Amino acid sequence: MEQADSVAADLTAWIRAMPAGVDPEVEAARQRIGRLSRQFEQVLRRAAAAHDLSLGDWQALSALHRSGAPGVLTPKELGDHLGVTSGTVSVRIDRLARAGLVERVAAADGRSRPVRLTAKGRRRWSAATGKRTADERDLFADALTADQLAVLNPLLGTLLARFETEFGDSSTMDVVRPE
Repeated sequence: MEQADSVAADLTAWIRAMPAGVDPEVEAARQRIGRLSRQFEQVLRRAAAAHDLSLGDWQALSALHRSGAPGVLTPKELGDHLGVTSGTVSVRIDRLARAGLVERVAAADGRSRPVRLTAKGRRRWSAATGKRTADERDLFADALTADQLAVLNPLLGTLLARFETEFGDSSTMDVVRPE
């Protein structure tokens, strides 16, 4: 409870420092959602590390996994999914290929060689993702009842829909700040 009191005090102090006219409830919700987002990054990092992956590795494997049954993307497509430069994606692909988690495949048009998720890569991604989801389930269960979670999800859905109406669709992939 001491941690919650400290967080509440910090939030109260921040709201007091805001310009006149700032809605304290909206600002409090924004602050909490932002902090939760950063905490979800920590859950991802911990799950990836537990399976000898960096967060960037996990994200790349996730993008390949979500790309469909063959798990194939060109380096450009992978970079676009991850929001990283071609140099960063090239280094990441090289590291994952050395670990046997991805493999380069022949390009149909002779240009960029697509990358495919290997069976080993799929297993490693699945294990890390299983850890992530189990950790999140435990954290949610420690904080909310099933009924509270059932109320929270539609509220978050409504809020997300409003923001996406204003700013466009958000990525459906977990994409966090580059390492």
